[in-house]
Amino acid sequence: MSQELLFVLWFFLPAGLANAAPILAARMPWLNTCFFPLDCYMTFRHKRILGSHKTVRGLLSGIVVGILVTWLQVLCYEQLSLVRTFIPLNYSAINPILFGFLAACGALVGDAIKSFFKRQLGITPGKSWFPFDQLDYILGGIAFTSLYVQLTLTQYLLLCLVWFLMHPLATMIGYELKLKESPI
Repeated sequence: MSQELLFVLWFFLPAGLANAAPILAARMPWLNTCFFPLDCYMTFRHKRILGSHKTVRGLLSGIVVGILVTWLQVLCYEQLSLVRTFIPLNYSAINPILFGFLAACGALVGDAIKSFFKRQLGITPGKSWFPFDQLDYILGGIAFTSLYVQLTLTQYLLLCLVWFLMHPLATMIGYELKLKESPI
């Protein structure tokens, strides 16, 4: 069981970190030129489609992080025999650009879809919407990465549980580091 736990943490790390990348990118002034909303200010039923918090900067930073993390995973898998002992997937056969792109886009598209529904329901950006804030990036990441790599049902269920539980912890850490406005 501990090997499966380590594997789902490892496998979904590109999506999980891509989901957090826009928060860090927003704090980098040199990326302000990419601060343009993905919805291009368009509305649906007189409400913004995604809102101002979903930006080109966030999308691009997430994709870069997803690809870099996957590339580092492939490198670690190939260079460290210890990693190969708990990773049942042959990462030497993984294309880091493709997998990192899919993981990042899946997480960010899942988050964007949730944001659409939050805007339509009148929930303000940044306000908690349990459990959807915890599930959006997970379901999106699974949907996109499954186009390239398929896991077992047990692995997907464990992945959902582990990353669902990690989200509030990561949010609390982000709040303590003054990267997030609310602790949940």
